[in-house]
Amino acid sequence: MRKTSSSPVSRERPSDQPQIKNEPKPPFPPQHQDAPGLESELDPQPRWRAPNYRPAGKLEGKVALITGGDSGIGRAVAYLYAREGADVAISYLPVEQSDAEETRRAVESVGRKCLLLPADLSELAACREVVEKTVNEFGRFDILVSNAAHQARKAKPEYVDDEEFDRTFKTNVYAYFRLVRAALPHLKAGAAIIVTSSETGLLGSGSLPDYSSTKGAINALTKTLAVDLLERGIRVNAIAPGPVWTPLNPSDAGTSPEKVSKFGTQAPIGRPAQPEELAPAYVFLASDADSSYITGIVLPVMGGETIGG
Repeated sequence: MRKTSSSPVSRERPSDQPQIKNEPKPPFPPQHQDAPGLESELDPQPRWRAPNYRPAGKLEGKVALITGGDSGIGRAVAYLYAREGADVAISYLPVEQSDAEETRRAVESVGRKCLLLPADLSELAACREVVEKTVNEFGRFDILVSNAAHQARKAKPEYVDDEEFDRTFKTNVYAYFRLVRAALPHLKAGAAIIVTSSETGLLGSGSLPDYSSTKGAINALTKTLAVDLLERGIRVNAIAPGPVWTPLNPSDAGTSPEKVSKFGTQAPIGRPAQPEELAPAYVFLASDADSSYITGIVLPVMGGETIGG
């Protein structure tokens, strides 16, 4: 079995400030991209390397499939999983190939394998194929991270047509369930399923009725799957981020460049999260040693936004 690389990760910034105070704050340059957007074109570049993180071999020898793993939260998760000893497969839309190549370089730089799987997960066959290709490549399957998502803000609910509503649900909810269904024959006791929810699934959002609805559905489905799979020893959890600096929002057709420049200022912390601030939560919920008694939760990572309970 290969060992996880123990070489230090280069620091990208001074460490004299605690991380909570040392991440980029708006205003950012006004900008906009056509969906789905590319991380390589964001300004400032998202921070995903987590130089302050210290791996401990928590996922040594595991195999993870991460959807939307080319950029944003997915890239940060793929990189930390690799640093923790896992080989990873990442799925992404074909137009995101250049971002996916950067993720692969990062994973391979710490001595792990990275399988690239371009696919449109709104299609049933694609969900089956990415799971099967992962198993065929690595011979096992331990962690599913359903992270890919579609969103497009609308000024009024009546502006969400049936085509848009279907696309959002097929990408965000159908794909999650279809991936789980395809993965279950390969998952053994100790496996973990993690899905990316959102604060909008807990608090709602006036401009994202379809997207918020999918995230609420994801939360309910996660709790149901957790109950159903408990006897098999498979844990199922969700993570609900607040605003995160990824291509998802700057490429939202309903957002202006000026609004993008102020993205995240509504959070109590006054800024969006960087992907490196989300990824450790995905390590925690994937690690049987760290979270073996945790299943069926929706973990809020919302920059000071609080919810009941």
